Amino acid sequence: MTDWFINGERNGMISIDDRAVQYGDGLFETIAIRHGKPRLWQYHLDRLARGCECLDIALPGAEQLHQSLQDALAQSSAASDYCLAKIIVSSGFGKRGYGRTRSAEPSIWLGVFASTPPPASSYRDGVDTKVCDTRLATGSATAGLKTLNRLDQVLARSELTGQNLFEGLTMDASGSIICGTMSNVFFVSKNHVSTPTLSNCGVEGVMRRHVIATLENHDIDVSDAVVELDDLAAVDEIFITNSQFGVLPVRRCGETVWPVGETTRNIMTLVAAKGVPECQL
Repeated sequence: MTDWFINGERNGMISIDDRAVQYGDGLFETIAIRHGKPRLWQYHLDRLARGCECLDIALPGAEQLHQSLQDALAQSSAASDYCLAKIIVSSGFGKRGYGRTRSAEPSIWLGVFASTPPPASSYRDGVDTKVCDTRLATGSATAGLKTLNRLDQVLARSELTGQNLFEGLTMDASGSIICGTMSNVFFVSKNHVSTPTLSNCGVEGVMRRHVIATLENHDIDVSDAVVELDDLAAVDEIFITNSQFGVLPVRRCGETVWPVGETTRNIMTLVAAKGVPECQL
């Protein structure tokens, strides 16, 4: 069950006239709540602010959003020691049609969900994946942002039904690996760490940003790269990141298998020490 709040009041309804429903005109953030506190809160705020600037939606101040989140957590039935929160910001109401006035007054919903961590075996032994047939649309002005338009991810995720796979990797139109349906992906080759460039499509995850910052703070070389499908077999290690689970090793993608390597394990230890204890093996 999800507890939804609008302006501090419990409310699970949304008007059919809201542009979130009509056009997907908005953004969202899914935030890990640990011991009553939002993890990587500033990173979530930064991405939300970038998205609101891009879509020209007025965003409430950080203090107001934080207080609204705390109020929602206090009223929710979900255990705040380990749960997740979702913030949805839409451009609100307007006349029928795609066009709208600039600097729209937003509609803002806060949802609190119960959450369950992946099993310890996933962190220890890695997870199974596949490459999805669904390609990500490229060249959008909203590339990298967490907009309400997630149909590519919906279609790609649906490909995993009944296959006992944790994640699906998605490609752009040219066949380059971009990200997972719900995660970002990193590759390790000869101790060098890289992650796909997201300038044309994909979502710049907050955990992706956190991992990159953690590696740079420890003088570990990490860079953006273009990785083609045919390059996967030559990669030494793969791991995926997400705001909820942190870092998970990938042990298989289709017929290609990798060990849970030393570099990935070291990175998980570093990330665990930087506030994501789920990654501690």
